[in-house]
Amino acid sequence: MDTRPHRARSWISCGQIGNTPDNTAGVNLLNLDGQLAIGRGGTVTIGKKTPSPPEGFPLYAYVPPLHPENLGDPRFKKTYHLRYAYIAGAMANGITSVEMVEKAGRAGMLGFFGAAGLSLDQIEAAIDRLQESLKDIPFGFNLINSPNDPELEAAVVQLYLRRGITLVSSSAYLDLTLPLVHYRVKGIHRDKNGTVVCPNKVIAKVSRVEVARKYFSPPPEKLLAQLVARKMITAEEADLSKSIPMAEDLTAEADSGGHTDNRPAITLLPTMIALRDELTEKYRYSRPPCVGLGGGIATPDSAAAAFAMGAAYILTGSINQSCVEAGTSKTVRQMLAEAGQADVTMAPAADMFEMGVKVQVLKRGTMFPLRAAKLYDLYRNYDRFENIPEKQKAVLERDFFRKSFQDEWEQTKKYFAIHDPKQIERARKDPRHKMSLVFRSYLGQSSNWANSGDPSRKIDYQIWCGPAIGAFNQWFSPNRVRVWNC
Repeated sequence: MDTRPHRARSWISCGQIGNTPDNTAGVNLLNLDGQLAIGRGGTVTIGKKTPSPPEGFPLYAYVPPLHPENLGDPRFKKTYHLRYAYIAGAMANGITSVEMVEKAGRAGMLGFFGAAGLSLDQIEAAIDRLQESLKDIPFGFNLINSPNDPELEAAVVQLYLRRGITLVSSSAYLDLTLPLVHYRVKGIHRDKNGTVVCPNKVIAKVSRVEVARKYFSPPPEKLLAQLVARKMITAEEADLSKSIPMAEDLTAEADSGGHTDNRPAITLLPTMIALRDELTEKYRYSRPPCVGLGGGIATPDSAAAAFAMGAAYILTGSINQSCVEAGTSKTVRQMLAEAGQADVTMAPAADMFEMGVKVQVLKRGTMFPLRAAKLYDLYRNYDRFENIPEKQKAVLERDFFRKSFQDEWEQTKKYFAIHDPKQIERARKDPRHKMSLVFRSYLGQSSNWANSGDPSRKIDYQIWCGPAIGAFNQWFSPNRVRVWNC
């Protein structure tokens, strides 16, 4: 095939060559005095007449503009009535705040309120505000796995069902639970045309293939049978749910902040898409789940790469904490603004401490990762606080708790008396569990200290963060060289 420019047929009068680009114009590849050059805008002339520079240049190729609203899967945007295939991910403790969800929604994006770690009253207050302010603009709430407090997870689901929250972002699930399945299938029915309609949608965040397989499959029959037996759903709802996947859509979660398996996006996303295709064919879904990508997306280049790999949408998290709308402190924003890609590490998670589950956090400017790891080592090596060597106990009481272990236990007991009294009874019988609850109390409070900006506890801040924040800071740096010329 002849790849030479058709000089007698295609010429362009180009007003911008190698200058700051006009983002509303396409890109031209042209011949400028015998060399390749990039231009934007101009007028293309096709014909036998050969204009001479500067009136025109031979045109090799033209690429039309691709606007942000044209990226991603149209089905995903249509399902949620979005302008952009973009999700502001749900960061716990209200870090993805009501204000952030409102701004995302009004910009044509989808925001999920960070409900994890909050009380039912706090979650319901957020529901009140968002339903009042956004009305028909789409938004969602987080639903996090709570293996140590399944009753809380069930109560959150009941709240969502009662208040008409029809979209959740499920996170940190290692297996499907009864409350999650209950949320998904409750209210499923056939419309007047006989089409199965599932009003409650789940967008799952998953980094493991074995968990994704469960989300891409119909709800487990064992859990459906339990729901029917408890009269939480009808037999008809259980039967109809066999034709839908557990997740309406799924986010392949790569190297993100918070709960993560540090998976590389370049291998994770294609694997998840292939698994989706396999199970869609097996179960013959009328609407295959869309597969998006989250984790490590912080710059235009990484966003473009995600869409180029086939992501239906993208999800951001770590970098959202830098926004003024984020429900965290000014001190945390400053710490994040100074972070590089290597300034993050893994630390034990408060919610799944005994299981050894970890979260990715900022290590620059805080001792939290080292102190959290120390607590987990002590938990593994000793069956009760009293058996820890005196020197180490003294360090814990002086630097970690800033009070005696017994005083810290009394404070911890007050919390669980309200939220989960069974934990107190178990702690009375099991000294190791008592020690675990006190250690978890430190881990849990460390995030609250960061969000409130407690200056006396800066060294203990737990800031969920992935390497994306470093990439964003480098891209946003005023010293970064931006080259437009070709």
